[in-house]
Amino acid sequence: MVKSVSRPARQGFLSIILHAHLPYVRHPEHDSFFEENWLFEAITECYLPLIGVLDRLHADNVDYRLTLSLSPTLISMLRDDLLQTRYLKYLHSRLELAEKEIIRTRRQPEYQKLARLYRRFFSNALNTYQDRYQGDLLTAFKKHQATGRLELITTAATHGFLPLLNVSETAVRSQINTGIATFKTYLGCAPAGFWLPECGYYPGLEAVLADAGIRYFFVDTHGITDASPQPRHGVYAPIDCGNGVAAFGRDPESSRQVWSAKEGYPGDADYREYYSDIGFERELDYISPYILDGKTRINTGIKYHRVTGRNQPKDIYNPRQARAKAHEHARDFIDKRQRQIDQLGATMDRPPIIVAPYDAELFGHWWFEGAYWLECVLRLASENANGVELISCGDYLTQQPAPQVSTPAASTWGDEGYSGYWINEANDWIYPLLHKAELDMEKWVRDVRGLTLTPLQRRALNHAARSILLAQASDWPFIMKSGTTVDYANKRITDYLARFNYLHDSFRKNRLNERYLTALEIMDNIFPDIDFRDYKSSSVRAGPKSHPYQGKA
Repeated sequence: MVKSVSRPARQGFLSIILHAHLPYVRHPEHDSFFEENWLFEAITECYLPLIGVLDRLHADNVDYRLTLSLSPTLISMLRDDLLQTRYLKYLHSRLELAEKEIIRTRRQPEYQKLARLYRRFFSNALNTYQDRYQGDLLTAFKKHQATGRLELITTAATHGFLPLLNVSETAVRSQINTGIATFKTYLGCAPAGFWLPECGYYPGLEAVLADAGIRYFFVDTHGITDASPQPRHGVYAPIDCGNGVAAFGRDPESSRQVWSAKEGYPGDADYREYYSDIGFERELDYISPYILDGKTRINTGIKYHRVTGRNQPKDIYNPRQARAKAHEHARDFIDKRQRQIDQLGATMDRPPIIVAPYDAELFGHWWFEGAYWLECVLRLASENANGVELISCGDYLTQQPAPQVSTPAASTWGDEGYSGYWINEANDWIYPLLHKAELDMEKWVRDVRGLTLTPLQRRALNHAARSILLAQASDWPFIMKSGTTVDYANKRITDYLARFNYLHDSFRKNRLNERYLTALEIMDNIFPDIDFRDYKSSSVRAGPKSHPYQGKA
């Protein structure tokens, strides 16, 4: 139970939400694979440091509140035996490299000090991961959820961009219901809140969320400010979508302080420079054992420079100076929230809530000091002297009067606020293929209804539904637009759709190959309890068949 702490009367609330998500990057067909490093880097630099923050706050009995959204793909990968084994190999490799760097920098004391820091960092990660939690980070998050201070929620199965899947409501329901089912299986409870992938909302989506038992979700600022009728309190109070499901809007000011490339804290000159990594700076002969296939340069996590100023040679990183700056920025963040609350409280009929949602991977991975900044924010906000009280959105709904009824506007938190990042000249080719597969799947499920199927046929149908979910991930069109690992994103979509088409055609022609199906199941072992029979059309639609973003992007 959470210990009760005496507090003065509060004027308002702050709700911090971290969204932890990675696409499904598991490749048992290869000895090692570049994209699996996305997971390993995030575990080392984000998820383990976050657990460290929660462990310290718990040990000190800090009365914090924090919400963490865990995506089903991430949940599945964190529990995967193969990836757990590969992650330990990754950690040992980083420890070995840090030892090597300590020797190399023996005549460079400032650099050697940092090399020793990285050895401690990787050693602490190994101790937490292997010894304290036996490779099961979900256990750590569940432990903190049980205290009542951490609220865990989830998102759609593979983070499918729901507004562009809404040509088929069945596809939307499948993403939502499979995501929630996965969360229940691994976390042992139902989530009250739901993170819409990319905060992508269309009017009517709240009906599908209500059917799934969801109590609240998040939208970007203009999803609330452009709602109809216009909410009286803007983004500083939730709205009821008309069916008891609440929408919370992102506060633009607290977002800008953390996210903005120009104004955001992570760009401060004292913080560690993400892009300066010895994986790209050391001689190939030296670094080859620690990069991909011995020749493809990748980040190692060992970085010696700070952001410094624009167009200046990079200065050496000073961890003590960076931590002092992080504490200073945490105080600035809390002070600004207090000023917001003071201004808002005088005009509202209920305490305002400032909703601050962020990608979890920012804290520690992209912004090395971010986890410490977050810890400072949570500690400062819990102090009695502050007029900012931390709260979860679920608790706010319980404590406060019924929200105003209003319908959010179609919106996302992507560039320019609509769908432009997920449907454009770089990726629009994927949607006709996705929609055809979705409609084929619906018809296929209708056609077999009432038939006696063999175990092999049921497996084929289940894996076909699984392949569609994997092809729908919003990560693939995002990567195509951003121009990073475009070939990989293209291959992911085409492979998943090819697997679906093979299973569909082979089933129709009664030519299923069990050996090939088994190989597909081994490669894509996510959602083991998926049931194709859930992929059926609903008699009542929740939203329009046309894309709500057409003409807006």
